Amino acid sequence: MQHITRLAVLLKLLLAKCLHHRWLLKAVKFQLKQHHLECLDFGFLRHSCASGVIRTRVGFSGGTKPNPTYRSLGDHTETTEVVYDPTKTNYSNLLSMFWKNHDSTQKCTRQYMSAVFYHNEEQKRLAMESLENAQKTLTKPVQTQILKGSTFYEAEDYHQKYLLQQHPWLMNALDIEPGPELNHSYVATRLNGYIGGYGTLANFEAELPSLHLDDKIADYIRRAMQNGSRVNC
Repeated sequence: MQHITRLAVLLKLLLAKCLHHRWLLKAVKFQLKQHHLECLDFGFLRHSCASGVIRTRVGFSGGTKPNPTYRSLGDHTETTEVVYDPTKTNYSNLLSMFWKNHDSTQKCTRQYMSAVFYHNEEQKRLAMESLENAQKTLTKPVQTQILKGSTFYEAEDYHQKYLLQQHPWLMNALDIEPGPELNHSYVATRLNGYIGGYGTLANFEAELPSLHLDDKIADYIRRAMQNGSRVNC
């Protein structure tokens, strides 16, 4: 897609302990880092159904170990890659969401640390400026690191769109299986955020025509959002 830019950002959410986001900022990618990969969706759910976000995948980045896995992470950080449409959102908007949705003053290990990974000088400048602005609003030092981006390694299938996969009826109704199709699906990305309890019913209804869902699936999503379907690890 000609007009689609990817921004890689690492965002980490360490539930009840270290709310951290690690961002890998790249002209083509956006990644989020979180606590453990079974719950990796939690940190980026606000982004997966945010305006302009097209696709998300969870994985690992920032280290030197080739081909890391969940059980053999090496010196990498758990991450989420987010692809966005720059005609609907921009890098600065995503940075703003990053700072608002985690505690950047918490200290964590490299696996869970808060960081921004840039892939060009413009991204580096914007990331540094956003860090400086965030620090002005805080009394404790910001622990977020601004680092040069590196390779993103996709995590195992069972980690992808984790909260969506907790709804087997919905997965079956969407006729989508874990694997490349799920990992790269626009609809699965958007629904993963909504089904996780993020986004609003008004936004879902406005977006519904573009998702091409049948009435039963749409009603299922509405009920899940109204009932509060967030899954705890």
